[in-house]
Amino acid sequence: METFYAAIIAAGMAGYIGTEVLTTSTPFAAFSSACNIKGNISLNNGERIYHVPGQEYYDETRVSRSHGERWFCSEADARAAGWRKAMR
Repeated sequence: METFYAAIIAAGMAGYIGTEVLTTSTPFAAFSSACNIKGNISLNNGERIYHVPGQEYYDETRVSRSHGERWFCSEADARAAGWRKAMR
């Protein structure tokens, strides 16, 4: 585990401690159970859409960080980043 923390600090991401995220703008938001809003980018048109638990396609939606997708800790964070809520 010490190696993990050393890698985080070496990468300049010292805002991450254990399983808590100190700021919602960090790329490590996915590690907090409170950050369960999935930010997905449409393959059809590149639109940025977020999904909240309980929505129709939430369970099927996958977050691919390599494609620019991400997790959010609140709907307000998602909207502020320019994402819209899924319609279903």
